[in-house]
Amino acid sequence: MSGNTNLTRPDAPKRVLLVAANAATSPVTGWPVGFWWSELTHPWWTFREAGYEVEIRSPDGGDLQGDGFSDPEHESGYSADDLLSLGFKKSAKHAALLEGTKSLDDVDVDAYDGVFLVGGQSPMVTFRENAKVAGLVTRFYEAGKVTALVCHATCVLLDATLSDGTLLCAGKTWTGFANAEEDVADAAVGQTLQPFRIEDEARRIEGTRFVVDAPFRPFAVRDGLLVTGQQQASGVAAAELVVEALGR
Repeated sequence: MSGNTNLTRPDAPKRVLLVAANAATSPVTGWPVGFWWSELTHPWWTFREAGYEVEIRSPDGGDLQGDGFSDPEHESGYSADDLLSLGFKKSAKHAALLEGTKSLDDVDVDAYDGVFLVGGQSPMVTFRENAKVAGLVTRFYEAGKVTALVCHATCVLLDATLSDGTLLCAGKTWTGFANAEEDVADAAVGQTLQPFRIEDEARRIEGTRFVVDAPFRPFAVRDGLLVTGQQQASGVAAAELVVEALGR
């Protein structure tokens, strides 16, 4: 059915498109990279608890792969306490949502009330300077839909432009993965992880206001239709701002 079902059925549930990155290989480390588990499962749960319908897609479609350290079953034990992601993985019904995802090629923006881009390490490789992803963000924003991005997915705002050619982030207050957090991550593995830093790039843009909170503390910002979350601890905070904007 084309068009936003809420326009013809006021009692229809809100619909959110959740976009996760496809698997890739980091050009810096040579390691496999993907989406961050908690940034997908925790917002998904927040939206479902609000009564929303949620569809998960990826830029190119296909099966999705999470970043290793975000996997609650990873040998490092880094995310071992993420029981929500563990339950999502172990449930055949929910795990299937990450298999054979549809691509972004035929997204009908009018069929959704908002979009939420999931972070992870892959977005730094696959979302940056990706016309398909940036174009989707612009289409949602210019259609008057709530447009949310969290953690490294916020790198899209470094490139996304409006129809008049201006950056979407111009005049906006937003957040994303902070330099202090990149320092912690690099120190933990003993090498540079990312091909660039979002905070460095954002602070070079005139007319935008990039803000951060303490490292790895939940922090999200809403500026009109634009919602951003700082890092993996901020997925729920960002999702709650989406729910605040859309209602239940």
